[in-house]
Amino acid sequence: MVLEALAAASSISSSTSPPSTSNSNLPPPPEDAWTLASQRLLPRWKSLSHSHLSPIPISISKVNQVDAARLDIEMSAMLKEQLVKVFALMKPGMLFQYEAELDAFLEFLIWRFSIWVDKPTPGIALMNLRYRDERSMEIPGKVRTGLEGPGLTVAQKIWYCVVSVGGQYIWTRLQSFSAFRRWGDSEQRSLARRAWLLIQRIEGIYKAAAFGNLLIFLYTGRYRNLVERVLRARLVYGSPHMNRAVSFEYMNRQLVWNEFSEMLLLLLPLLNSSSVRNFLRPFSKEKSTSSAEDDSACPICLASPTIAFLALPCQHRYCYYCLRTRCMATQSFRCSRCSEPVVAMQRHVEGTTTTTNLKR
Repeated sequence: MVLEALAAASSISSSTSPPSTSNSNLPPPPEDAWTLASQRLLPRWKSLSHSHLSPIPISISKVNQVDAARLDIEMSAMLKEQLVKVFALMKPGMLFQYEAELDAFLEFLIWRFSIWVDKPTPGIALMNLRYRDERSMEIPGKVRTGLEGPGLTVAQKIWYCVVSVGGQYIWTRLQSFSAFRRWGDSEQRSLARRAWLLIQRIEGIYKAAAFGNLLIFLYTGRYRNLVERVLRARLVYGSPHMNRAVSFEYMNRQLVWNEFSEMLLLLLPLLNSSSVRNFLRPFSKEKSTSSAEDDSACPICLASPTIAFLALPCQHRYCYYCLRTRCMATQSFRCSRCSEPVVAMQRHVEGTTTTTNLKR
């Protein structure tokens, strides 16, 4: 900056000085010429330097921000579960009456030991994020990575607690009280009915505003909820060189097992257990050992039949109740041992000839 001012001053002095044939006839410049030139050019230089200073555009992962909110919810649920276990031996249902106060107390504890002391919440810390006062970024300054900026002010922290903790608690209590008093019933007096309609209207407006904020967040990646947008509290990376702290390995395993269990729950009612067992029987290694047990155990309950009946025409022995139940449940029941259709059943007596023949 000083060199440019000196060069400009020298050029101005050379342009303003009258031409002369000899350098000895030139009058010496005044003593404050350099100072005057620098003062005259300094505002122009500052305006040029500030015009080229533009904020660095940064993009914060939306997935990290949403995951941080979800992790905070899970952390609050874990703390609540541990606190409920402490009062497990007390009167049942006692904590249910004060569930709203318990949730507000846990949220206040998380706020007190994280945001109030300029630290991120557990979920935000796992995602390598922190809160930044976006209003301070409007003042031009030295910018290197775009992640600079002070944290939240005291006023922003207090308002964050008032709205997110106190506001949520008051709204929950107001809804439960209005539902308990049945303000929404048509036979209630006009004042209670109007209060109920006002509550429903405020809730609808808030949900519409939250949905609009969600759409804006998905487009810009700023301000997950209305509280952050009003307070201008933006989530930025805490360290520009730190990778995501959460591994997707366990998440992928959970998703795979979840989809697999849902598929089994869908397919198992459609499958016939006996047909599946008969299909897998040729591949079983215990094919030779099971032949000795054919006449001594029921193939359905795997116990010795108390009232033995034979399935016709394959003559395999079953319990009466097992065979009768399967025949009544399935019109085309097949024998669990040989897969032959069972068309009738008859009583089996040791050492004698069967005389009872029961058809389905």
